[in-house]
Amino acid sequence: MPFFDGFDLRSVDVRDGALRVRIGGAGPPLLLLHGNPQTHAMWHAVAPALARRFTVVCPDLRGYGGSFKPPATPGHAPYAKTEMARDMVELMSALGHERFQVGSHDRGARVAHRLALDHPDRVDRLAVLDIVPTLEHFERADMSFALGYYHWFWFAQPHPFPESLINAAPETWWRAHTSREPKGPGFFAPEALADYLAAARDPAAIVGMCEDYRAAATIDLKHDRASRAAGQKVRCPLLVLWGGAGRIGTWYEPLDLWGRYCAGEVTGGPVPSGHYLAEEAPEAVLQRFDGFFRA
Repeated sequence: MPFFDGFDLRSVDVRDGALRVRIGGAGPPLLLLHGNPQTHAMWHAVAPALARRFTVVCPDLRGYGGSFKPPATPGHAPYAKTEMARDMVELMSALGHERFQVGSHDRGARVAHRLALDHPDRVDRLAVLDIVPTLEHFERADMSFALGYYHWFWFAQPHPFPESLINAAPETWWRAHTSREPKGPGFFAPEALADYLAAARDPAAIVGMCEDYRAAATIDLKHDRASRAAGQKVRCPLLVLWGGAGRIGTWYEPLDLWGRYCAGEVTGGPVPSGHYLAEEAPEAVLQRFDGFFRA
């Protein structure tokens, strides 16, 4: 199938800048948010099938891909998940969608979690892929987490230290970063890989990625702890999927953890893949998404 067959690629303005967005299909709106170190291209194997039943909206998050990239700041506020979530609300409003469903992976799932907390009247259903809440990662951190997800702490080092090292060999870094689980040379589709590597070669995108992680370790924790103290939870139904060959199911009980952060029904389970579920096991993801988002 051609890459994002039937989709349009456009730029949509939100308050702080322009987002690169790929849109296709017809029906109820479904927003898909990508992870790190990727772009919206990660949804290429599932978006066309979903577009048979939904209007599928695939943006690049701020700081990533072809979207706007705020510079590094001392407090990392431009990359707070509250700000990144607001981008998504403004994007969907600009497209005429006041209520919508959300599928999300990795960093995008952290944005989606905050989106559901801050704007519960906008999100009908939420799916998160291969994460547990950010608070749980940090508060339960042990040697296994520190070694397995070492990049959480490296990317969060002060600007411009990690950026300088990544920019010295961006493609070498990218391939190493995405190969924590063994992968053959053809794992990523050529069109998607080209998009990922183009972003990796953009110093502004590397700043954006690192600021995303710096925010996660600072301002996001303040917001998440305030939400927890206030008893604020995800109110919509939640689908939780994780790669059965990855780390999440080994380190945590994902459904149990998410049940503490969600007042709605929580369902889900493992998918036969590693971390990159939508690219390694697209049919399994589609089956889960189809049953959940059509409910």
